[in-house]
Amino acid sequence: MRVYTEAVAFKADQKLIDYIERKMVKMNQFFDRIIDAHVVLKLENAGQVRDKIAEVRLNVPGGTLVAKETRKTFEASVSSAVEALRRQLIRYKERSN
Repeated sequence: MRVYTEAVAFKADQKLIDYIERKMVKMNQFFDRIIDAHVVLKLENAGQVRDKIAEVRLNVPGGTLVAKETRKTFEASVSSAVEALRRQLIRYKERSN
């Protein structure tokens, strides 16, 4: 599976990119026919708190699964999005069988 990471309006450090790739590779445990993953990282500037948004798209045969999460850190956002996608993948796999 190919992982594409895009950081909007900032430069993501290598440690964050490595973390995202490790998380995405684990998705293969739940469904082995994932084509690729697109991760978009954004900063939300609402008021004084700068929340971190992670939007993850998984392309699977016959569709696309999407999860968007907002947390205080990118790691937490990505973790939450991956957990939501894990549930979606399990449901998708059950429907396709």
